Parts: sequence; structure tokens; C-alpha cells
Amino acid sequence: MKGYGWVAGSVLLVSMAQLMMRWAMSQLPELTALAEVASSFALLPALLLLLLLTGLGAYGLSMLCWIQALHHFPLNRVYPLLSLSYVLVWLAAVGLPFFHESFSWRGLAGIAVIIIGVLCIARKP
Repeated sequence: MKGYGWVAGSVLLVSMAQLMMRWAMSQLPELTALAEVASSFALLPALLLLLLLTGLGAYGLSMLCWIQALHHFPLNRVYPLLSLSYVLVWLAAVGLPFFHESFSWRGLAGIAVIIIGVLCIARKP
């Protein structure tokens, strides 16, 4: 069971990283205006900078969890579980109002296909 904790940690951390960086980047000015802001990080709001750095840190921690997960499982069984991060990010992006992402039945169908695929590939033979 210990190995599954590392997989879950990797999936959760990479999902959180995506969501934090998405929100922070949506709050930054457009690329054309970014040149003016780039001259000084002091102009960036502290929360945005903190979220970006935390997101990058979460990616790093996710990689450490992934390395530990690979110690416990063969790659062909555990790799499909990483796609669960797509499910979590989609659900959070659609479900949390501050992301302003719209729900679509096509997206939900894609999520269902991912879940079915993970169940088919990752379970023990």
C-alpha cells in the first residue's frame, strides 16, 4: 500500500501545480505588457509570485514522489495512473468558479475514457 501513496502524492502534487500556475498566469498581464513588468519582480503581486514558485515546487516534489513510486511498481502498471491528474485538473477547473472554465459533455466523455483506460491498464492481471 505504501507505493500507492507515492503515486497518489505525485498525481495530487502535479495537479495542484497545474492549478496554481494556471490561476497565477491568468492574473498576470498580457505578454505585450509583461515586458514592462519584467524589469522588476517587485511589481508582481506577492501572491502571484508565491503561487508560481509554489507550483514549481509542487512539480519538484511530484517528481520525487514519482521516483519513489517507480521503486515499488513496474512502469507499465503505474504510468497510466499519472493520467488521473488530467481528471483532477479538469474537475477542479470546471468546478471552481474562479477558473472560469466551461463544462462540456465532450470533456466529460474524455474524462470517462481516461478513467476506463486507467482501470483497464493499471489493475492487476
